[in-house]
Amino acid sequence: MELFTFVIMPFSKEFDDIYKLGIKQTAKDCGVNAERLDEQLFNEGMLERIYRQIDAADFIIADLSHRNPNVFYELGYAHAKEKTCILLTREATDIPFDLKHKRQIVYGDSITYLKAELNKNIEWAKKEATTREQSKISVVVNTPTGDLITSSQSADAVITFTFDLHNRTSQVSPEITAIYLYTGNKWLINHDTKECPFADADIAPFKYRYFIAPPSPKIGQNGWSQIKIKASKTLAYAYKGDEIKQEYKLGGRGILRIETSEGNYDHEFDFNLDLVDIPF
Repeated sequence: MELFTFVIMPFSKEFDDIYKLGIKQTAKDCGVNAERLDEQLFNEGMLERIYRQIDAADFIIADLSHRNPNVFYELGYAHAKEKTCILLTREATDIPFDLKHKRQIVYGDSITYLKAELNKNIEWAKKEATTREQSKISVVVNTPTGDLITSSQSADAVITFTFDLHNRTSQVSPEITAIYLYTGNKWLINHDTKECPFADADIAPFKYRYFIAPPSPKIGQNGWSQIKIKASKTLAYAYKGDEIKQEYKLGGRGILRIETSEGNYDHEFDFNLDLVDIPF
């Protein structure tokens, strides 16, 4: 069955090639049907149609260029519906602070670059859509928060990640046997004030996987549970000749794997944070 992505973006003429050549054609090459509201015929009100299309979409592609208020409104609805979203923009400054941790493509004036990056992101979104369809436990990643702690000798980052686990079915979830966090770099991971053990990752290109104790063995029908972890690492050492700065940009990609008695469910996520040391 062909997947469907609803595209929300400005309708001005300057975005015609971005949509037709960069987005719609790339989606077609990936076996996905991409549509924009102005291509469709409908009898209902425009807002009702937008709601219906977002609800029906397997994932959303949103171009945030020029910070169009209609696009932001529609994207907010998509996030409220917990839709997988791919964010695009010509300029990185068009991405609001509270969306910077989301997956995004800054394409500038290059449709070639947009097509290449969007192809990879659509393949990711297709995998996410399949996982959501099959999974009895869905994962929602809340906006991470970060602190920067500096001294004359070092700069340390502490990031808090919060994952909501939902069972949206009318049956008790399968037994959760383990939870693993996959990362590309080594972190000190703490859960419930305890340091999480780690080993080499078995999913490329990640390097490490951390064991996180499940918050409960099962999740009841239409139930919910939560995991909150703190990830810490040193960004700079003075004795190594590193500059101790008062601001750092930190980003990365990870996977939260829910291992159950009926199979594994992987949820991939991104984060991008600006860490600033604020003197007390």
